[in-house]
This record gives sequence, structure tokens and C-alpha cells, in this order.
Amino acid sequence: METEAAPQGAQTPDMPDTLAVSTVRTVEMESTRTRSEHDLLGYADVPADALWGIHTKRAVANFPITGVPVGHFPELVRALALVKQAAARANRRLGYLAPEKADAIERACALVASEKSYAEAFVVDAIQGGAGTSTNMNANEVIANVALQLMGRPLGDYAALHPNDDVNMAQSTNDAYPTALRLAVIFATQPLVRALDDLAYACKGKAVEFADVLKMGRTQLQDAVPMTLGQEFDSFHTTIKEDVARITEIVGLFREVNLGATAIGTGINADPRYAALAVEELSRASGQPMILASNLIEATSDLGAFVLFSGVLKRVAVKLSKLCNDLRLLSSGPRTGFGEIRLPPVQAGSSIMPGKVNPVIPEVVNQVAFLVIGQDLTVTLCAEGGQLQLNAFEPTIGYCVLSSIRMLTSGVETLTRRCVEGIEADRERCRSLVHGSIGLVTALVPALGYENCSRVAQRALAENRPVADLVLEEGLLTEEQLHELLELEAMTRPSRGRKITKPA
Repeated sequence: METEAAPQGAQTPDMPDTLAVSTVRTVEMESTRTRSEHDLLGYADVPADALWGIHTKRAVANFPITGVPVGHFPELVRALALVKQAAARANRRLGYLAPEKADAIERACALVASEKSYAEAFVVDAIQGGAGTSTNMNANEVIANVALQLMGRPLGDYAALHPNDDVNMAQSTNDAYPTALRLAVIFATQPLVRALDDLAYACKGKAVEFADVLKMGRTQLQDAVPMTLGQEFDSFHTTIKEDVARITEIVGLFREVNLGATAIGTGINADPRYAALAVEELSRASGQPMILASNLIEATSDLGAFVLFSGVLKRVAVKLSKLCNDLRLLSSGPRTGFGEIRLPPVQAGSSIMPGKVNPVIPEVVNQVAFLVIGQDLTVTLCAEGGQLQLNAFEPTIGYCVLSSIRMLTSGVETLTRRCVEGIEADRERCRSLVHGSIGLVTALVPALGYENCSRVAQRALAENRPVADLVLEEGLLTEEQLHELLELEAMTRPSRGRKITKPA
């Protein structure tokens, strides 16, 4: 059974004009219902209840690359809908979009932006050829069909409201997609900043808890000078807060957009007043203070902001990985390693060695960091690969940046909740390592001089004896003087000005 609902003037499949208006045809064969849509390549059937259309279908067939659809990134779906909503409002204000259509598009955009279920309709692969055209077409079709539903029209009835003529009015993929991608990065960064703040807070809490735990600091994995475990965790807190500041600063670059540039930045097919109005409406719709780029041709081809931001994500990854390396070293053992801290056990560590527990949370964050570092190189190469007035590789840049943000956010949240918050100090082990370390001798240099301390250190190492015992044995200091020089405050704070009277 087949029924035709083609609008007046529509071409039938045997007509030669491939640029004809899309037709709507519902076909029922056994239990499968489809509708037929038309583009410049001809006809194709799509599921009757699909919110996407023929352009999306072709893109899905053309780009079976990662298996990760655009809908995997809800921030991007939301941003695309808000860009389309802003465009519709601007076109309505300028008198180009009929109120009935504008109302339907605006309502449809609000639904797509706010209800996560619509992400399932964004089915094109996140990595694609065409500089994001497939993603833009997918968005146009979904919003058009949601709008048609709100108007009481059948899906695919593009004579009533068209994905390109109406939803994409005064736009090109080359300004709509980059604008949405920039807004998506702003949205995605907010959870990452919160996660990093939580991790910094957790480290600060441990810094306070461990403020009185004396331990040995190390350089090049060799004993250096004493410090407190609290100081070590306070350094973690500081380095994380530095990254929060850098992310917050650099993400602001994405507030500058090229919406209204259309194809290459000249604004062809858009009213001269459109760009400013569209950006104004986007700011209102998104709650973010977006600004129009001063040179739309430059803004359409330049991806420097992504390179810089990806570099900041790499910095975050590198510093997180170093922090996790430290946690793994400090917790190594439990009997034959450093063993200064105990990480919370979260799972069995071996299928063959009973009782073994591994530092799996820091390990997974290390691996997240490695992926982010690699994706930064990909972003760099994609940005460099642009040619003339457009960069065709922006979809991969978007995939890498949004993936990196998501992985970092999840990794940081996991590190905080399942590791850092539960860390315990082995106070006895820390004290024992300090007492047995020749690094203590450094604290005695102001009182005894470098030569004496060097000789004592050599004896301590050769005879496997504590530094303090040798200093007392040689009569270099009294027990009271030695205690004063080796107290926690003296060894973990600047103390050069302290006067110690050496024995005669």
C-alpha cells in the first residue's frame, strides 16, 4: 500500500529535475514504515518516525568512522539548537521568517536544547568530511521535523517548513557549526572546572589533615630534605587551582563567534543587520555573553582558540598525570616500597596474587591524560591543515576537544571521590624513613658547615647508621642543639637566621 502526499509542483521520481522540492511519501511494507525524501542526488527512504531526513541518512552511510554520533555530546546538541533558535529570532525580527514558522522553530529549538532525549536523533558520526555540513544538516532536519510536529504537520512535510530555507535561513554550516562548537566548549568546560575545584578542595583537606606528618622530600628519587606530607598535598592543591584559573581565562576566547559570516565571512544571503542581531539573540538564549568577531573572514578560517585551549587541556592532563605518578609512588609497597600513604582499596588487584591491591584509580587517570595529550597533537595538526577561507577538519577538532573535556571531567571526579578523599597517612612509616635518612644532614649545614656534614653523610651511608647518632658521637652538637635543629618547624620552614651556638 502506498500513498502520495506530494505538495503541488513537486517532482516525481522519474522527473529529471533533481533540485525539486522534497516530497513526502509514506510507504507501508510488512511492518516497516518509511517516508521518501528527495535531495540533489535523488530519492531515499527514511524511517517514517525519524526526526532526521535524507541528508542525515546519506551522512550516516558515508561516515561510519568512530561509531560515536554527534548526540554523544549533549553540549553540542544544545548549542546547535540555541544557534538555530537565535537565527530564527533574528530573521523574525528582520521580517524574513513568517511568525508561524518562527514560533514553531523557536519552540522546537527550546525542546531540543532542554530535553536530552532529542540527542538520539543526532545520529551522524562526530568525525566527518564536509567541515561539519552533515552535523548542520542533521540539526536542520531534526529541528524542522520537531517544528512540524508542533504545527500539527507530518514529519518530512518540508513544503510547510523547510530545513534549509527556514531553519537554516541566513546561515551556512561555516558559521552555524563553528559557533555551536564554541558554545558547546563553554558549556562542557563548566563541569570540568567544578570537578577540578572539588579535587583541589580535597587536596587542601588532606594538607590540613597531614600538616604534622614529617616525611622525607625527594629529588630524582633520592632523599632530599624533610618536609611535611601536608606541604606535599598543599602543592597538589595549588597546582590544580592554577589550572582552574588558566581554563577559565582561555575558554573566554570562545565567546567570539562568526555567526552571520555565512559561507566564507562575507555574509552573503544574510541581511547586513543579521549578524549583530543573531549574536545578541544567541547571548540571550544561551545565557553566555557572546560577541561578534571583528573580521568575519578571519574568524571563519582561524582555529587558533582551539589550539590554545587544547594546549591548556594538555597542561591539565600532564599535571594530573604527574600527581597520579606521585600518589602511586608514595603508596607503593605496601612493605617494599615508599609506603608513606595508603590509597583506599577499591578492587582486588590480581587474579593470581591473593591480597594484592593496585592503585587503579591513579592508573586510569594516567591513561586519560595520555589520551588527552595525544588528542592535543591531533587538534594542532587539524588546525594547521586548514586551507584558504575554511578549515575542513573542524569536526575532528570538536571531537577531540569535547572528548578530552569529558574524559578529564570523569577522570578528575573519579580521582577525587574514589582515591584522594580516602587517602590515609602511615605516620610511623614516614617518621621511620626520616629518622633513617642521611638527608637530615642538610638541616645541620648552617651550624656545622658543608665539609663536616658531607663527612657525616658518608659515614652514615657507609655504616648504615642514623645521622643524629654520628653527630652526637663526634661531639659536633649537644643533644639539645641537635633536637632544636631537627624539629619539624626548623626543617620544613626557612630557618637560616636561627642562631645555634656550636660546642667549644
